[in-house]
Amino acid sequence: MGKRIIQQARGHGSLTYRVRKKAFRIKLSYPKGSGEAKVVKLINSPAHTAPIAKIKLGNEIFFNVAAENLVEGQKIYVNVPGKLNYGDIAMIKDIPTGTAIFNIETFKGGGGKLVRSSGLSAKIYKKVEGGAIIKFPSKKEQKINENCLATIGVIAGAGRTEKPILKAGKMWHIMKAVNRLYPRTSAVKMNAIDHPFGSGRGKRIKSKVPKRNAPPGAKVGLIRARRTGRSKGGVK
Repeated sequence: MGKRIIQQARGHGSLTYRVRKKAFRIKLSYPKGSGEAKVVKLINSPAHTAPIAKIKLGNEIFFNVAAENLVEGQKIYVNVPGKLNYGDIAMIKDIPTGTAIFNIETFKGGGGKLVRSSGLSAKIYKKVEGGAIIKFPSKKEQKINENCLATIGVIAGAGRTEKPILKAGKMWHIMKAVNRLYPRTSAVKMNAIDHPFGSGRGKRIKSKVPKRNAPPGAKVGLIRARRTGRSKGGVK
């Protein structure tokens, strides 16, 4: 008798394939107010690759990705024109060209969405009407609205990937903390009862198309075409 393939087991949502809620208890956001704020604490979050800064602005407390050289008790400025030290939060229009930034909003009030991994930073390439062209670590460029917020500096935790992971067990725990499947086994290496691609036969398959009435967990491979063959109306 076969068993559920991995897609079905993960979709079922058992404890084996469920992430700890505690890992994602911290939600990153930008504050509604502006002015001088204080870094209350630096937190090691298992769900994030970089340290997280707990910041207090007046009576409001929010969490942001920590910049390099940021320390507990440090004063930072939120949306104060002219204040552009590392860790400060400012609008794109108030940040000069060539400045390193991270945790960038894609629209005003949406919260930081871009460049949030440890050791990364983007740069303001040039100012244009209504915004600025941002150059990302991937060398891609994108126009961002001038009223969007971003944090000044480089994200802390650079060099995280330089230390080798010597044991498979350590990698398993790292991936478990963020609900990632590890180790991942190739489907053709499995037994026939464990996966539609399994068994030692037909390993050099060109393609696999699942049956149209297959259950969601067994729909693996290429997406079934609506129809096949030459169109009666000719090539369009």
